[in-house]
Amino acid sequence: MTLWTSEEAAAATGGRVTAPWAATGVSIDTRSIRPGDLFVALQAARDGHDFVAQALAAGAAAALVSRIPDGVAPDAPLLVVPDVLHGLEDLGRAGRARMQGRVIAITGSVGKTSTKEMARAALAGQGVIHAAEASYNNHWGVPLTLARMPADTDFAVIEIGMSNPGEIAPLSRMARPHVAMITTIAAAHLEAFGAIEGIAREKGSIFQGLVAPGHAIIPEDLPVTQILRDCADAAGAFVLGFGDHGMARPLRISARDGGLSGQARITGETVSFALGTTGRHFAMNAVGVLAALGAAGADVAQAGGRLSDWRPPNGRGALEDLGGIRLIDDAFNANPTSLSAGLAMLAAQDGPRRVAILGDMLELGRDEVAMHRDMARDPAMDRIDLVHCAGPLMRHLHDALPEGRRGIWAATAAELAASAPDLIGAGDVVLVKGSKSSRISTVVDALRARAAQDKG
Repeated sequence: MTLWTSEEAAAATGGRVTAPWAATGVSIDTRSIRPGDLFVALQAARDGHDFVAQALAAGAAAALVSRIPDGVAPDAPLLVVPDVLHGLEDLGRAGRARMQGRVIAITGSVGKTSTKEMARAALAGQGVIHAAEASYNNHWGVPLTLARMPADTDFAVIEIGMSNPGEIAPLSRMARPHVAMITTIAAAHLEAFGAIEGIAREKGSIFQGLVAPGHAIIPEDLPVTQILRDCADAAGAFVLGFGDHGMARPLRISARDGGLSGQARITGETVSFALGTTGRHFAMNAVGVLAALGAAGADVAQAGGRLSDWRPPNGRGALEDLGGIRLIDDAFNANPTSLSAGLAMLAAQDGPRRVAILGDMLELGRDEVAMHRDMARDPAMDRIDLVHCAGPLMRHLHDALPEGRRGIWAATAAELAASAPDLIGAGDVVLVKGSKSSRISTVVDALRARAAQDKG
């Protein structure tokens, strides 16, 4: 089905069409491009113009460019604009403008991508659903998601992230959500904000893009909940809190067959749900998702029944059997709040030993040493048998642990990965967690490789 014609795209961007074309998708990467895609030649680590000829040879319908690249004929199917990123933004705005369904935007310091995928799964069967791929939540990810959105979409789930002040509000205004949900506020990217209150105000700016009368879904019981409520009030939004004391709250959560089942009260309605993984933080985000979907007009009971189809994305808390050990792969990112949630998830598992393998938590600002050291006093640590650490910051946690709980410390994740056979034993339940740049995921790779070798 055609997503964009050259005439529609030219009208949206004000660009010049060199030859008529029709696109069925939008791509920024020649490695994953599909025939019929519009290739967007963004400037990133490499200039996308260098790959236009390759994209067209791979079957791209056209390319969005700011100049005719070398090796590309002047009459090739192109849409020429002054600036490619601005052109993509214009295409995203046009994609949002022609869509008549409901838009849900999700942000938060922890759990954006897993919660977005939770919402996508819960909405299955309720019309045409469109959601961001992977963690496409930044200055190019949001417009790309909107530009890819079919005109007949009934529900769209847009993920919005930030690294620095002032990034969320413009993306929210572009997405124009009817409902905006904040998962939680934590010490992530703290060095750019100075204090967690600044993070809360930045996250709360997502409400500035709400289509009136919009709904703000906020976590209750946080030290900064009132800041989020103030941001929502300033935007004229209806506020719905979720959490143990929220209008949307869990009534019962219990473990079952490697997952969770529960009931939630969603603005007066009792909704049953099940999750195919453990972790109370996932259950709480499920309650928030159900509240957001209800505010967007979805069938909440049906959404609750679909939540069992959801699994955490790779690196974000998925529970995996590796031939004799159980792995919680949470290696995509980390801050004190998400690490505490991961440790609680590990502590709740049954097994002869519970082992944590931890990499540095980054971008925490001036208190980063204390934040690492203080994790040794996390309540879940009492039920964890052994902690291996990698990185200079995690050295402070390692040194603060009781000697009997102290495992291997290595300067880098690569060194720890090389010791993979010495980190675990048969029957262990293992959590691997750290910031992405700590490269603690190399330990996950090593554990999987060892399991595959043992199986072979």
